[in-house]
Amino acid sequence: MELKKKDSQPGSGTYPVQEHTDGQSIRLRPHHLLCTQGYSGTGYNDRFKTHMDEIVHRLRTEKRTPVTLVFSTDELCAACPNRLSEDHCKTNEKVKAFDRKTAECFYLEEKTYIYQDIVREIRAAATSEIMDYICGDCSWYPISACQERVLGSMSNSIPDCLL
Repeated sequence: MELKKKDSQPGSGTYPVQEHTDGQSIRLRPHHLLCTQGYSGTGYNDRFKTHMDEIVHRLRTEKRTPVTLVFSTDELCAACPNRLSEDHCKTNEKVKAFDRKTAECFYLEEKTYIYQDIVREIRAAATSEIMDYICGDCSWYPISACQERVLGSMSNSIPDCLL
């Protein structure tokens, strides 16, 4: 599949990278950079929803949140009922494909970024074709605000620190 990309390439090194991890960094899978933008308060169960609410609140309200990208289970996965063990869930192949596609499309690596900076760069580079390519097989995609928030058509509902 050939994707139509905007000129901006997040992985080109144009955004600040947090060089240190001091225990404050949130571990995130690459595709969770998209999920955290589109999350609107629903989840698999109360435990997952509460956990997701806490992490997303921090990401949306702090001004410079370090996130360490990992191609494995992350802090959001910790409360997911589909998680079977470290680096393994019920939909493992699909989840790993989401990560691979996200990393490929936005030139991401396993390292620490500032969430607000990398999200801003992803939003600048994202197209509806890229979103469909990455998220098309996600059961949440049709009912979430992922595409609207990543592509910016819901920018009024996104905190200033993410714009």
